[in-house]
Amino acid sequence: MRRQMWGLRLRVLGKVLRSVKSLSRELARRQIAAPNSVPLPKIGIALGGGFARGIAHIGVLKVLEEENIPISFVAGTSVGALIGAIYCSGASAAEMEEIACRVRFRDFARWTISRYGFASNRRMAGLLNSVLKVKTFEELRIPLAVAATDFASGNGVIFRSGDLVETVRASCAYPGMFEPIRIDNKVLVDGMLAHPVPTKPLREMGAERVLAIHLKGRWDVGGVPRHLFDVIGQCFAIAQENSAALWRPWADLLIEPEVKAFKYDDFEHSCELVHAGEAAMRAGLADLRAWLNLLPAAGLPAAIPNPAAVPAD
Repeated sequence: MRRQMWGLRLRVLGKVLRSVKSLSRELARRQIAAPNSVPLPKIGIALGGGFARGIAHIGVLKVLEEENIPISFVAGTSVGALIGAIYCSGASAAEMEEIACRVRFRDFARWTISRYGFASNRRMAGLLNSVLKVKTFEELRIPLAVAATDFASGNGVIFRSGDLVETVRASCAYPGMFEPIRIDNKVLVDGMLAHPVPTKPLREMGAERVLAIHLKGRWDVGGVPRHLFDVIGQCFAIAQENSAALWRPWADLLIEPEVKAFKYDDFEHSCELVHAGEAAMRAGLADLRAWLNLLPAAGLPAAIPNPAAVPAD
């Protein structure tokens, strides 16, 4: 009985500490001010797709949190939509890192051959319901846009209202692997096909500066694919690179975590992926902070040059 009481107290204490961290992050976002009192630009962050490699997004968010960099808008595609939804619902980067380091493929999907895919991501609904602190876009602490692709027209579909769980599932409906998701009489598949890195939606939401997180796929010349999904993944990577001209002009700063060494399904290396995101974001911090006039340089640059954090063309 005494042991149960201690366990209950520890769980309550953990919730209190997480709430305090969340409140501190919210206050920092609202109260941080530039030394010369120049109004802060509204920063939007675009989280691209990349399956397991997308865990690197958590490392990026972790650094932004630690540096008290205020994020006004988030847009996500595929795994970027999943991570963006959890973050915007109020989870801290530390909480997300803890979840990521123990999540495996079986926690959000299962292999089951159907007419439309080799696996089902219905389990993702259970995972999201267990980690999301709210269930609709309207309840989010930070405005979020989730990108999916209309299978019939090929056009991008951007969600900013309504149910979170099903829209994130649609954004993550990786062709060939997961079944398409039907929402509002539309058959939807992975958002990477239309919005590899959803930068433009951030501008439409009101972002004055856009930070794009691009996860390059594996480009091992001469490498032999292990199976069908390596082939599909490489095709996605090729399409993403070839469509860069569509999304890069909307970005002010491009961060590319070093994730080439990781396979698309490397969930067992989640902690290393988080570290890769941290390293890439730290390399671009000086330029990002310049947007907030927190460095001696006056004014806000139109484009940010940095050899480590690639400037958008």
